[in-house]
Amino acid sequence: MRGWAVAILLIAVFFQACKKADYYSADNIRKRGEWFEPTPFGMVFINRGSFTIGPSDDEVLDQTATRQVSAEAFWMDDTEITNDEYRQFVYWVRDSIARKMLGEVYPEFLITENARGVPLTEPTINWKAKIEWRNPDFQAALSDLYIPEEERFAFSREIDTRKLIYDYYWIDLKQAARRANSFDFETQRYTGTVINSKGEEVPIANRSAFIMRETVPVYPDTLCWIRDFAYSYNEPLTQKYFAHVGFDDYPVVGVSWNQARAFCDWRTKLQASFRSRFNDSPAHDYRLPTESEWEMAARGGKQNLLYPWGSYYTRNSAGCFLANFKPLRGNYVADSDTRATTTKVGSFDPNDFGLYDMAGNVAEWTSSAYFESNYDLISDFNPQVEYTARPDDPPVMKRKVVRGGSWKDAAYFIRNSTRSYEYQDTTKSYIGFRCVRTSFRNELQNR
Repeated sequence: MRGWAVAILLIAVFFQACKKADYYSADNIRKRGEWFEPTPFGMVFINRGSFTIGPSDDEVLDQTATRQVSAEAFWMDDTEITNDEYRQFVYWVRDSIARKMLGEVYPEFLITENARGVPLTEPTINWKAKIEWRNPDFQAALSDLYIPEEERFAFSREIDTRKLIYDYYWIDLKQAARRANSFDFETQRYTGTVINSKGEEVPIANRSAFIMRETVPVYPDTLCWIRDFAYSYNEPLTQKYFAHVGFDDYPVVGVSWNQARAFCDWRTKLQASFRSRFNDSPAHDYRLPTESEWEMAARGGKQNLLYPWGSYYTRNSAGCFLANFKPLRGNYVADSDTRATTTKVGSFDPNDFGLYDMAGNVAEWTSSAYFESNYDLISDFNPQVEYTARPDDPPVMKRKVVRGGSWKDAAYFIRNSTRSYEYQDTTKSYIGFRCVRTSFRNELQNR
């Protein structure tokens, strides 16, 4: 009897060991506990909500239609991206290019195998290897990264900012979701066509057709200070605004919509390696806000008010201006506490969500395409009209919504509801941006 008992026990243990654990059972899911989304450094949580997008009844001169819409929760930067923060992006691109070039001469700048000694398919950059910029041997290896001798000013050897190019890829989900672009399981082929990064319409061979490549020069257009204002002396800003440490905490300008998107991609992938607000691991990608997200955040939970601070006026009870804009028909220095152009981010009080400079200072890019009848056509759930224009598209297809107004704008343009636009491949001295990130936060965390 004892032998039979042992045999039965062994058989039971064998079958129990072979049985796969049900990882998707309700009991196992409950054991995981509540998912927690940490607060990203420098960002503010905007809970999901509903609001009326567009001008209020008091804005009688504005004929734009209004629309009741709802949006999911998201995180938003509490200030605009600063020169110091954007400069980290520029330096990363510079250093990654330099390390790849040095790796062709000095193997220690590239990692060719993993920790177990297995060769990698493609070498990766060794960020621990130090670049000695003043080393003559290193300078010789990096000669193609510097300004050519015939273009140098006063024989100064400097990095050629035109060569600081950021390459990245993204998936065009809009085109992938089109009904015409479906997979035929009988023929095992895709049907339909796709517009690639070059603007060419090509048949869909496989899923890689939806992968778009972007090649973006990252250095800001510092000449925008001169280009934007004819017959004006803005050379000091052109020379020092982005480069000098005195402007570290000022909003970056001279950045196109394409460059802002590239920054978001870099921040998503690599922000954990850098200081400031780039020290968290995101659940979702960083991106530009949609137009509806931006207005919802600017209103600070209030309805039918003109400005983010929840008032119908641009001054407080003490007579001080509440934002950095163009007051009194061109008296840029009417507020003696601010500069004539941009100010440090966060110089004025935040709105009720804790967001600074949602009115004035610099206007801000959104991800939304601009057209006049937008509110008549958009969905009332997470509304968005998005189109990534290709190089050969007509200018009207390159218009992107710009919100918030700037230091050069009159009070009308810093209202919550005022819409404007600029072309995605242009740069301005009065347009910057801030990032958002869709939130996984749920009701369990809000109890």
